[in-house]
Amino acid sequence: MSRSYANNPLERHQSIDAQLRLLAPGKVSEDDKLVEYDALLVDRFLDILQDLNGPALRELVQESYELSAEYENQHDISKLDELGKLLMSLDPGENIVVASSFSHMLNLANLAEEVQIAYRRRNKLIKRGDFADEASATTESDIEETLKRLLNLGKSKEEIFDALKNQTVDLVFTAHPTQSVRRSLLQKHARIRTCLRQLYAKEITADEKQELDEALQREIQAAFRTDEIRRTPPTPQDEMRAGMSYFHETIWKGVPKFLRRVDTALKNIGINERLPYNAPLIQFSSWMGGDRDGNPRVTPEVTRDVCLLARMMAANLYYSQIEDLMFELSMWRCNDELRAHANRIHSSSYTEAKHYIEFWKTIPPNEPYRVVLGEVRDKLYNTRERARHLLSSGESDIEPELTFTNIEEFLEPLELCYRSLCECGDKPIADGSLLDFLRQVSTFGLSLVKLDIRQESDRHTDVLDAVTTHLGLGSYRSWPEEKRQEFLLAEVKSKRPLFGHDLPKTEEISDVLNTLYVISELPHDCFGAYIISMATAPSDVLAVALLQKECRVKKPLRVVPLFEKLADLEAAPAAMARLFQIDWYMERINGKQEVMIGYSDSGKDAGRLSAAWQMYKTQEELIKVAKKYGVKLTMFHGRGGTVGRGGGPTHLAILSQPPDTIHGSLRVTVQGEVIEHSFGEEQLCFRTLQRFTAATLEHGMHPPVSPKPEWRALMDQMAVAATDEYRSIVFKEPRFVEYFRLATPETEYGRMNIGSRPSKRKPSGGIESLRAIPWIFAWTQTRFHLPVWLGFSAAFNYALKKDVRNFQMLKEMYNEWPFLRVTLDLIEMVFAKGDPGIAALYDKLLVSDGGLKSFGEKLRDNYEETRKLLLQVAGHKEILEGDPYLRQRLRLRDSYITTLNVLQAYTLKKIRDPNSRVDSTKPKSRLSNQSSKPNELVKLNPASEYPPGLEDTLILTMKGIAAGMQNTG
Repeated sequence: MSRSYANNPLERHQSIDAQLRLLAPGKVSEDDKLVEYDALLVDRFLDILQDLNGPALRELVQESYELSAEYENQHDISKLDELGKLLMSLDPGENIVVASSFSHMLNLANLAEEVQIAYRRRNKLIKRGDFADEASATTESDIEETLKRLLNLGKSKEEIFDALKNQTVDLVFTAHPTQSVRRSLLQKHARIRTCLRQLYAKEITADEKQELDEALQREIQAAFRTDEIRRTPPTPQDEMRAGMSYFHETIWKGVPKFLRRVDTALKNIGINERLPYNAPLIQFSSWMGGDRDGNPRVTPEVTRDVCLLARMMAANLYYSQIEDLMFELSMWRCNDELRAHANRIHSSSYTEAKHYIEFWKTIPPNEPYRVVLGEVRDKLYNTRERARHLLSSGESDIEPELTFTNIEEFLEPLELCYRSLCECGDKPIADGSLLDFLRQVSTFGLSLVKLDIRQESDRHTDVLDAVTTHLGLGSYRSWPEEKRQEFLLAEVKSKRPLFGHDLPKTEEISDVLNTLYVISELPHDCFGAYIISMATAPSDVLAVALLQKECRVKKPLRVVPLFEKLADLEAAPAAMARLFQIDWYMERINGKQEVMIGYSDSGKDAGRLSAAWQMYKTQEELIKVAKKYGVKLTMFHGRGGTVGRGGGPTHLAILSQPPDTIHGSLRVTVQGEVIEHSFGEEQLCFRTLQRFTAATLEHGMHPPVSPKPEWRALMDQMAVAATDEYRSIVFKEPRFVEYFRLATPETEYGRMNIGSRPSKRKPSGGIESLRAIPWIFAWTQTRFHLPVWLGFSAAFNYALKKDVRNFQMLKEMYNEWPFLRVTLDLIEMVFAKGDPGIAALYDKLLVSDGGLKSFGEKLRDNYEETRKLLLQVAGHKEILEGDPYLRQRLRLRDSYITTLNVLQAYTLKKIRDPNSRVDSTKPKSRLSNQSSKPNELVKLNPASEYPPGLEDTLILTMKGIAAGMQNTG
């Protein structure tokens, strides 16, 4: 495309819109407004950019965009060189503006996408029954459609209701450092989404349209003028506050709203009964401030803080709602039980409380519901204030008996009101706000979320080793497993304490013990599970049981082993069987056990295919072991957001699990950027709760098929071939680590300040010590995604070479077996986001050694071969041919991402080789005089060790690419 319009402002302003329409596929359906939404947002943004920085900079951004678009359309590598020269002719301040502009345009593209998805879903629900698209049966799970599907499969209404009443999905929010967007920006993005949605609403006047457009521009400018970069790393308390903000903004009201929809769906299949308010359908837990595995910043004090903060937030949320409930329940008819209770409260000494806005005088006895709820309000106020005092000064003069200390005493007066209304003929009123409130109390309790504690098994071994050495019993660490178990079981049954205050402690040992002391001091309902990472043997679980006893934890936390590496997953069923053979342990667990499986580290250890297959088999074996010993097993899935870390569409992920492994009880982590995608907005929150509930119900009542024996045999052989190829490159190729560090921004990842946790478990060491998130992050940035696909070509080639008939078998497996279907579809989606041409640019600029360059070429050949084989097995002519909507969305984003990739690669070159000159012309500023001078932007990071502006440009490109990929790590 010619760019000769530079002197004609009108043409120039229209060009990006035209270019977008040229680049994006045509309308996929009648209700497809994605390109229109995106063009509007980008157009508004470019106007703002021009107002702030002058027409020359707008022109530059458009020129960069068009070069990227030309590359995306023709895959002509020379366009990348041309773009690189253009970007390198800029001064440091301009590069920061360009990086920031493209990062913002990608965030705007994502918002356009979210509004389009919500618009299409709404249309679909209005039309009902129109399923000719990707959001139909396979990736979506409308609760009512799921119930009707189960009825058609021969399940009775009563069976479905019974299963639903007893089902639990526990969503565990973790602070994994993959949310690269600041909270200040997320809130502005939410307001942009709202403006965009309202602008396209049907009934809107010209004046309203104008005001909404102004509001939209204001929010886009506010986002652009906010520093995208976190200048200091977040503390664990910051991470927890950010995670908990979703409760305040969407989840708190979203849960009762969703449960009402479940009631409606049940009614529509003929069940004239609501879900009981205490049905544990949805639960929430958190790792924020409890996950200390490899994070020295999570101290016992942090754990105490986040528990008290969550209690304060919960009490505040209830308190802010209770007056509305008092207004609503103005009835005077009540049953005798409630009247007697109200009279008791009324006759006790009640003082006027002027700090309340409503009902601050004594409530008259002829309004009994208000009298009862008035006492609930007083207790909630005290509960909140006591938590606030304890948080700020460690003590409070409010006596615990004036507060709610357990959930039962909180529920009691609310249940009394509910019963009374029903008995007096006012059930419709009882089923209004009061039912919602009861459901909130049942879901969130007094602690808002239950905090899991996670610690590495070695740290418990250190404590016990110090104890046995101190007592002169020898070194626990060197004992065989049998001796360890014998010692732990004897001590756990013993009445006397094992050690006193004179135990010599290192900082690490104090940390473990003080965490357990915090658990013993705080209310039991603050906590969920105690998770042991790198667990391998029964003694790992028994050690935590003993330490909880020694630290006087009255109600011990359930202990959950986490199996991550391939070998640990293989050994997990035998380890659990040995644990279930211990009588003392079986008496303690009361027939229930939870086991966590980690997707990230297993994938990093063996590659995606082998890890996924091993987890499938491990779950099957664990269920067999649990059944043998009469234990109900709950699987806890530690999934990341990216495919490389076990991510992917929720519905598909659940339905591809082995039969019998969910059985109405599922725990799953919701990490980093996935929290925003799942709960960032009311609609998203509703859809997330619906997907988890519907898919869990369907998996339990209509399990997926089990693989045929011949499928298993082939998968076993393919997994061995895949692991061999993956490990031969990642762990055995002597120069792989060097290549990885040169060809990706891995070494610069830590500068993003997106998490409180260090990027390595141990400061030195190779790939083994690198955490899974930066490992995936680095390959996602270069659009090469190596950890996801590496090993697949070896697996496919092995199968095809062994027997030509295996090709037909693979096609059959893909079409009939959800596990393989989902695994390969997710890989296909990653290929749609990948681009070896971009990865080659990084190699060209950053890898100077000839041998390493040819190693990179070999990897890119492997990528292409894998892509071809994948398409053959899936029976597709091109990537994502079965999902036109996703293909359209990815193509729309690609041109924005390409500019950022080129800018990132050239910036890395400047950082790592300060003497390099990509272009000999001296950078000449294009920024207009009225704008912030470039050096103002450069001065935002005065402490950088790099030449001015480079670090900020790099970080902005990382954030932008992460937004474009919709994944960080």
